[in-house]
Amino acid sequence: MINGNVYLFGDSVARGIILNEEGHYTPIKDYFGALAAEKLGISLVNKAMFGCTITKGLEILRRFAAGARNSTASGPASGIALLEFGGNDCDFLWNEVAEKPDAEHQPATPLESFSRKYCEMIDSLRSTGLRPAIMTLPPLVADRYLDWITRKGLDRGAILRWLGDVQQIFRWHEGYDMAVRKIAAVKACPLLDIRKAFLAKNNYRDYMCEDGIHPNREGHRLIESSLEGYAALA
Repeated sequence: MINGNVYLFGDSVARGIILNEEGHYTPIKDYFGALAAEKLGISLVNKAMFGCTITKGLEILRRFAAGARNSTASGPASGIALLEFGGNDCDFLWNEVAEKPDAEHQPATPLESFSRKYCEMIDSLRSTGLRPAIMTLPPLVADRYLDWITRKGLDRGAILRWLGDVQQIFRWHEGYDMAVRKIAAVKACPLLDIRKAFLAKNNYRDYMCEDGIHPNREGHRLIESSLEGYAALA
């Protein structure tokens, strides 16, 4: 039984953004949060943002927390804060990689900084009275993602030389998922393992958009099913 609101913080996955058939990013109404809220009869407040990193998410959360602490009419916030971050944090400036494949390149948020800021977010949420819960990362499709980032002419061969092999994209992304799992354990937060639901499928690619990084409509239904299982235990 979930008491109070569910607040959703995250990136475009949590915002319900997919890549449509015309190759444009667009929000859908039947994304996992809306589906779960309707089925479970809960009130969902979506604070997610397209392109959001943990750094930007922490800024959003701090403004939210300050407002919650300053509110005297409704009292402290109550309910669950569902966190979904990592996909943008582990990404690189691929144009720079393509131009200088023999140089060192840093992701948007280095792993150490990502973990530290994620923990800060959890502490800030708890100070407002909310109970944080963490989502794992949906798995990306490495070859599709490489096709996507090179679709406008970036040097695919140069990027592959820097990577070593295309599946390094998957392994790097997986490292942030592993960090999320460790954070959940260290901070004693419930872990909603949506990644497991994808990888349990015979071909999880069927649940991902053509860009390789956003779940499609079927993928959002899969996430919603996973959230239902969590709600039954909450």
